Amino acid sequence: MTAFEKLRAGWNLLNGSTLVGLGLAAAARCSLTRGPKGLILAHGYRPRLPKASAFTMGNVVLLRRTAAGLADNQMLLSHESRHSTQYAFCLGLPFLPLYACAALWSLWRTGDPASRNFFERHAGLRTGGYVERTVRRGPARRRDPAAPVL
Repeated sequence: MTAFEKLRAGWNLLNGSTLVGLGLAAAARCSLTRGPKGLILAHGYRPRLPKASAFTMGNVVLLRRTAAGLADNQMLLSHESRHSTQYAFCLGLPFLPLYACAALWSLWRTGDPASRNFFERHAGLRTGGYVERTVRRGPARRRDPAAPVL
């Protein structure tokens, strides 16, 4: 682990986000292994939400039961590592409502929760397995018949 990765792991432990991730992994009866970049891989996540095949809580990457091969996907783990850094920069759990707002913004703009999501874009859309969708036009504005034409 690099010095930065050690610092990030320590900070995410102190801010509580890794502890929440470990609690979630325990509640879902996941098995834990050490991953690269100071990550902890939690295999066998079963609850329906979130729908992603992998997601991060602090330094814990939760992997679905059907996504066992993802633990060997270095591009995806780099993507999840960037999310771990985002937890550190957001001081832990405040990342969750910030991420939700970014996902709603993206959903409104593109019909997809990732394409214009600040956090997914900075973690790398393609490395996270996302396809970038185009921005939809906003609702058509009705012209006021009394307004002057320019």
